[in-house]
Amino acid sequence: MLPQPPAGRVISNLRVEMGLSAEPDMLQSGMESKSGEGPGIGIASPAVPVLSAHGLKKKYGSRQVLRGVEFSIGAGQIVGITGENGSGKSTLLQILAGWIAPTHGTVTRRTSLGYCPQDTTVFDTLTVSENLRYFAQAIRLPEPAFRQRTAHLLGLLQLNKFEHHPAAELSGGSRQKLNLIVALLDDPELLLLDEPCSGLDWSTYLHFWEFANATRAAGKSIVIVSHLIHEQSYFDALYTMREGVLSS
Repeated sequence: MLPQPPAGRVISNLRVEMGLSAEPDMLQSGMESKSGEGPGIGIASPAVPVLSAHGLKKKYGSRQVLRGVEFSIGAGQIVGITGENGSGKSTLLQILAGWIAPTHGTVTRRTSLGYCPQDTTVFDTLTVSENLRYFAQAIRLPEPAFRQRTAHLLGLLQLNKFEHHPAAELSGGSRQKLNLIVALLDDPELLLLDEPCSGLDWSTYLHFWEFANATRAAGKSIVIVSHLIHEQSYFDALYTMREGVLSS
């Protein structure tokens, strides 16, 4: 028997906390957001951003993790953020996704969101299929859409042969594939992906970029965070995080 997904307002929290997609809204943390404000001067500033962040700072005790980050992305863009481990990349993505609040600054989102964290969020005791059905129920994905999306995504990421295997039996790369499928279930307009290619075999890696390019061609947007990026030509913009500072 599948775990019962929470009902009511908790669903929207599940969408952020468990890597699922969330509806468009304005996320305000640390300071009041100004209605109608443009993207300002900063990183990747399109005319009409689907996601923008202003003055983001994050502090843990005496450690300053983010230092006034400015960021925005428009429709139909793939933007990469690279940097050494511990530079603040994942923290930034968690704030953009609404997972954690900044110490200071604002995040404004104008479209649906899918977030794939670096650490997998699936249930080990459930099969791949059961995991996907659980999360689909959590976001109230209609059954026809669920069947269509899961068939497409399992085939795309070559996970269909493990559909009835418990998640605990999957390799690290296959668990990452499942984690990514969860974020893609309801076909969000904006994807935030933290190390999405970690552990992927070469064939699946190529399929991922085919998917990413098709997603961009459809007018959707992707932010990819990775400590190492080789294919710079795949990105519309590429930025580096160093000690909490984002720069081109």
